[in-house]
Amino acid sequence: MNRRAPSPASLLGVGLLLGAALGLSGPAAAKAQPTPQQVQAAERARAAELKAQQEAAARATAARADEARLSQMQAQALARLHTAEAATEAAAARIQALEQRRRAAEARLARRAADIAPLLPLLERLSLYPAETLLALKLPPEQAIRGMLVLGGIARQLEQDAAALRAEQAEVASLKAAVDGELPGLAAARAAQAQAAAALDDQLRQTRQALHSAEADAAAAARRAAAEAARAADLRAAIAEIEAARRAAEERARQEAALAQRRKQTAEAAAARSRQEALARPAGPGLDSARGPATAPVAGQVVRAWGDPTVAGPATGVSYQAAGAARVVSPCSGRVVFAAPFRSFGLLMIIDCGGGYHFVLSGFARMDAPVGQHVAAGAPVGVMPDWDPQSAASRPLLYVELRHGGQAVDPATFLRGKG
Repeated sequence: MNRRAPSPASLLGVGLLLGAALGLSGPAAAKAQPTPQQVQAAERARAAELKAQQEAAARATAARADEARLSQMQAQALARLHTAEAATEAAAARIQALEQRRRAAEARLARRAADIAPLLPLLERLSLYPAETLLALKLPPEQAIRGMLVLGGIARQLEQDAAALRAEQAEVASLKAAVDGELPGLAAARAAQAQAAAALDDQLRQTRQALHSAEADAAAAARRAAAEAARAADLRAAIAEIEAARRAAEERARQEAALAQRRKQTAEAAAARSRQEALARPAGPGLDSARGPATAPVAGQVVRAWGDPTVAGPATGVSYQAAGAARVVSPCSGRVVFAAPFRSFGLLMIIDCGGGYHFVLSGFARMDAPVGQHVAAGAPVGVMPDWDPQSAASRPLLYVELRHGGQAVDPATFLRGKG
């Protein structure tokens, strides 16, 4: 069958239809595909984010290396300081024991002198005029003889008392000489302790300067939480305030990161994520009763244990007796979440160990770890008051309390008795 050739009019109509179709499909296709400029911008943003991540990872690696180096140097300085503190403590203990014996001997000497004092005039007269003294009493002969015998016995007793008095005086003089002999050793031990403490303080300054920005953000949040906790009524409320403030800061950082991500603000989102990660990161590994910390928080002896009777009831912590100006160390790895005066505790520090555990330390003369700082177990965090073993004043005490979930628990499971 023969086909008819298309007319010019029909060809024109088809051409118009194809042109319209092509005209519609062109813009739609352009919208579906990104422009070269958009591709380049996305690639630049991705490259910038990767570079920022790499730089952050490099900074974190360098910071960890610096932290390890400084921690090693700090541990060496702390070991030297502990040796010096032990020498100071031993010398101070010897002097304290000698001083206690000297004071006791002086008290006995004073009592003997007081007992003898009323008889001294009579003894003096009898020693000079024995017969005349008895004749002056105008007694019968037999009573006079008995009086002579009694006075002779009294004289012998008084001679013994006088000999004992001289012995007490000699003991006091000997003890005083012994104390004087120990003083140069104490001075040398204190000088060595001061030198070791100065070296440790230098390491602490370097460690504080090595804190990186992500931890600085967490530290700022911790300081705000500590300011709120300072107004709390008791330790349990203070710890609850600190935890609530940390969770609120973490939530704010998460929301800021999400908002910046939606707005395509890559740098802001990365910074907010870093803050959120720093805030969400556990303060420490928690406490393991099987392992326990390496040392107690101070070199000294436990003088009041958990549950011992006190004026306020059973003790909810332990108290350590330490050398003057002894260095206090963290009993766990964690973060300092409070460091300020608090109620009747004086200078008080709370360390978040992770796992819901918080160590509470009080009895400082000075605190060296600021709020927000991460500390390792055994890292120095403060100094106790100085103390003169020749004085009658009581020795400094460090009070240590452990709380789990806000409740006080016995820290003996995690602490050695002697630092």
